[in-house]
Amino acid sequence: MKNPFKNDDLDEVKENEETQDDSVEDTEVAEDTKETEEVDSADVSESDKLKSDYEQLNSQYMRLAADFENFRKRQEAEREALLRFGTENALKKMLEVLDNFDRANKALENIEDIEKYKESFALLQKQTKDSLNKIGLEEIEAEGKEFDPNFHEAVMQTPTEEYAEHTIIAELQKGYKFGDKVLRPTLVNVATAP
Repeated sequence: MKNPFKNDDLDEVKENEETQDDSVEDTEVAEDTKETEEVDSADVSESDKLKSDYEQLNSQYMRLAADFENFRKRQEAEREALLRFGTENALKKMLEVLDNFDRANKALENIEDIEKYKESFALLQKQTKDSLNKIGLEEIEAEGKEFDPNFHEAVMQTPTEEYAEHTIIAELQKGYKFGDKVLRPTLVNVATAP
């Protein structure tokens, strides 16, 4: 029996199949290239967007850092001004006391009476305390009170039955506070059980 297809026909069919395979491959390559170009352009535009966002955030950060630095400097300047104003105000109140010390010193040069001297001294002491009280200085009360380690410092303990235990018998050095802050605790003698 004879083959109905000739060798030429068979070769032609093979060539058609190869051509179709090549055209399918070319189409797939073209589509892949197109997708790659789209992805590359998307990557480039996304990269540009990220760079733009980064630059914008960096710019915001730099402005915020500069604003904070300016705020810090302003706060420091205001704090220094307040301290300077407070000190200036305190010194102005103490100037009167200094003037009175000068006046008293001149007046006492010719005074031979010790009672006048005592009166002048007591007056100056009272004026000094009043000026300091106006600034905010307060004496810490101690004698006869119960010992409080927040305000008192016990430097002596005396066994006694006259006072209740932990009662302050004597004030050895005055303590002072400014508002709620203790500037110097009162040095005290505290009663203990015999």
